[in-house]
Amino acid sequence: MVPVKVLSYNIRSMRDDTDALARVIRACEPDLVLIQEAPLFFRWRKKLARLASATGLVVLTGGGTAAGPAILCHLRATVERTEDVLLPLTSGLHRRGFATAVVRIGGARLGVLSCHLSLQKDERYDQAGALLDRLAGMGVDHAVVGGDLNDRPTGAAFTRIAANLQDCWATNPRGGEHTWTHSEPPQRIDAIFATKGIEVLGCGVPTDLPGVTGTDLRAATDHLPVLATLNVPTN
Repeated sequence: MVPVKVLSYNIRSMRDDTDALARVIRACEPDLVLIQEAPLFFRWRKKLARLASATGLVVLTGGGTAAGPAILCHLRATVERTEDVLLPLTSGLHRRGFATAVVRIGGARLGVLSCHLSLQKDERYDQAGALLDRLAGMGVDHAVVGGDLNDRPTGAAFTRIAANLQDCWATNPRGGEHTWTHSEPPQRIDAIFATKGIEVLGCGVPTDLPGVTGTDLRAATDHLPVLATLNVPTN
C-alpha cells in the first residue's frame, strides 16, 4: 500500500486571497490537488502555474482546456497520461468538463479525475453517469475522484456516484463535514470518492490541521477544501 494525500478545492478562479489559498494548500501537503474553477480567461495558464509554484507543485492538466477542473501534483508522482474532457453543452448553461490523468506514486498506479458538476439537476445526474463511464474507460484498478458536485449526499447525482465508489468522508470522517457555509444549514457539496480497493484513512475539511487557519480558509475562496488520506494498493 502507498500513502497518498488528495486535496479537492474549488478556488473560485483565484479571485480571492491567493496568498491564503497557497498557505492552505501547502499546509495540507497533498500529493494531488483536484481543482475546480481554475482561471479560464486572460493568462489562465500563467495564473495556474503561479499557484502551483507557490505550493511546491506542478500543473498536471486541465484549466481552460477542461472548462475549469484542473489537477496539480507533487513531483513524486510520475505521469503516465492526461486527458481533458469537455462534456456536452446544454444551451443556456455553463460548459462543464473533466480533468483526468493516470499517475504512478511509489508502486501504485492511480486514475485521477477532477470535476465540477452542473447546477441543473437533470444535467448534473447525466454528468455523474459520464463521470463513472470515464473512470471505467481509464484502464486502471484504482482511482480517485474529487470535485464540487453542486449536490448534497441525498441528491440523485451524489447518490449515483456514491453507489459505485467510496464516499471518503462517509467511509472515514476526519475534520469538518460541510464545504459550503454560505447557506443555512451549511452543506457538504464537495467530496472525494475512491474505488473500493483503496483504504480511506481519513477525509474531511482540514479545520484542525496545523498551519490551516480559519482566517485563511475564509479568505482563500468561497468553498472549503476536502482532504483525503488514502492507502492505495500497489500494482
